[in-house]
Amino acid sequence: MNFLRSIVFVVWLYGLVVIVGLLGTPFVLVSRRLSMQIVKLWAHLVLFGLRYICGVKVEFRGLEHRPKGAALIAGKHLSMLDTIAPFVVLDDPCFVLKKELTWLPFFGLYIWRTRMIPIRRKDAAKALRAMVTDARDRLENARQILIFAEGTRSEVGQDPEYKPGVAALYRDLAFPCHLLATNSGQCWPAHGIVRTPGTVVFEFLPPVPAGMKRGEFMSEIKARIEGASNALIAENRPS
Repeated sequence: MNFLRSIVFVVWLYGLVVIVGLLGTPFVLVSRRLSMQIVKLWAHLVLFGLRYICGVKVEFRGLEHRPKGAALIAGKHLSMLDTIAPFVVLDDPCFVLKKELTWLPFFGLYIWRTRMIPIRRKDAAKALRAMVTDARDRLENARQILIFAEGTRSEVGQDPEYKPGVAALYRDLAFPCHLLATNSGQCWPAHGIVRTPGTVVFEFLPPVPAGMKRGEFMSEIKARIEGASNALIAENRPS
């Protein structure tokens, strides 16, 4: 049954990409702000379908720690859902994402128009410098920069390696780093199409203050993000 519901949801998800993407194209030509509102509408519709088709409820916690205005956020990455749900609760999110996503139909257009930060992974040093430059520019427009600390999706229960991108942003931008934990992979796995009924929680944690040394910073954010995410996973684990 879950498989059939998951197939219906996949049709819903990518059908929305085409329908909302096409209907929103004229607004993309008008302004970035309107483009962002279209993406937010799409995110709300995806979460609506996820709940009523697949029985997956999305809950947000720690909203008192949710940043407003210019901010740096390091997030846990277990699922494609992690790139969708933040649009529902953040004012003007800007994701650090891989360059290849800009080549996808519709996604690429909105990534460009909403001024996300695509990076090339082949030349790491050059990519880090460009990422920091772009992030400074976005922060001047009071946006929330969201980077996934692992750099890519990890599996539930895996002990991921946190990549240097988040440390580079933290050091060079001199901003506190907000943290976002989740158990999303339990209901929407990193790979495959089956969605499992349950509750996905995205939890904002108190920020790490600016100015920590790199090693201390990386240890701190990994301990806190992984600890909070594992607690959410344990909470949602079937008895």
